[in-house]
Amino acid sequence: MATQTPPDASREKTGIPKNPGRRDLGMRATLLFPNREIVEQYYVPLIYTACRTCYSEQDPDEIFRRAIDGDFDPLKMQKLISSVIESGHGSTIEHVVFTFAISGVSRTLSHQLVRHRAGVAFDQQSQRYVKFKGAATMLPHSIAEGDADLRERYEEQVDGALGLYGEMLQAGVPGEDARFVFPNATRTNLVMTTNLRALIHMSGLRLCTMAQWEIRRLFQLIRHEVFGVSPFLGSFLAPKCVPLGYCDEFNTATAIARSARTRTRSSRRGPRTPPRRRPPAGSCRSRSRGSGGEREPDRLVESGAGGLALQDRHAVVAGGLLPAERWTRG
Repeated sequence: MATQTPPDASREKTGIPKNPGRRDLGMRATLLFPNREIVEQYYVPLIYTACRTCYSEQDPDEIFRRAIDGDFDPLKMQKLISSVIESGHGSTIEHVVFTFAISGVSRTLSHQLVRHRAGVAFDQQSQRYVKFKGAATMLPHSIAEGDADLRERYEEQVDGALGLYGEMLQAGVPGEDARFVFPNATRTNLVMTTNLRALIHMSGLRLCTMAQWEIRRLFQLIRHEVFGVSPFLGSFLAPKCVPLGYCDEFNTATAIARSARTRTRSSRRGPRTPPRRRPPAGSCRSRSRGSGGEREPDRLVESGAGGLALQDRHAVVAGGLLPAERWTRG
């Protein structure tokens, strides 16, 4: 057994999960459709057509034809699309879809992923019809880098379950019954198709530093793939604190209690805006204001490994900063 590095006892404990961006977890997310040519030629013009149709007397086919032919300034098209999306008019971006091949993720992750339903379609590797001769599993880094004895016991349990699965198949037990012994660590494959509105929503939740580390890493890879065909559309895939301007995930229990108190006060005194909760120290939004209280412009930076970093004039957090495309989101 390989020698394990003992955990750093001096490391300050935090509610923020470790950034998975530098870890090779053995998973892949590959954009199957569309490619860059299709996105550049059709996707932005199609979204622009949907936006302009709502506010123009022109026929949609005429708007689309002119957009394809280059009659409109591309920067002005992007500006309108950005304004419409940021206004909450999300139906305009439901007309374009992205299809991903997702491989090597755990069943723990897939149970979270398939909870997203509106605007998303999934097809997943079947444990009923596929007879696994060498099922692979995911090893969490907290176990891999933790107590050596616990890791050994964990691996014995997982190996034992997979071994028993094989023995049951050899004994004639149907695969649909033998699969009951599989642990949540078992890896699986999926095909996922999602429209852009749903993808932005999922990314807002799953790129958050409070998200579970494995699915957070998956959406870093997904975002990297989208960014590869369209930096403009990829720029909308960000933790939800970026468009919100604050963190709404930290200390949920306190938020619920505060909301209840606010409703009580409101019933007596009329509407009142509750104070914003401060994010945890070191989180992606904890240092987003300058010394004078003015909000500094944030930059989302695409790292070379598909990670996401939020850069302001104070610090770069949530992953390494590597040379890559940059953009500013207002």
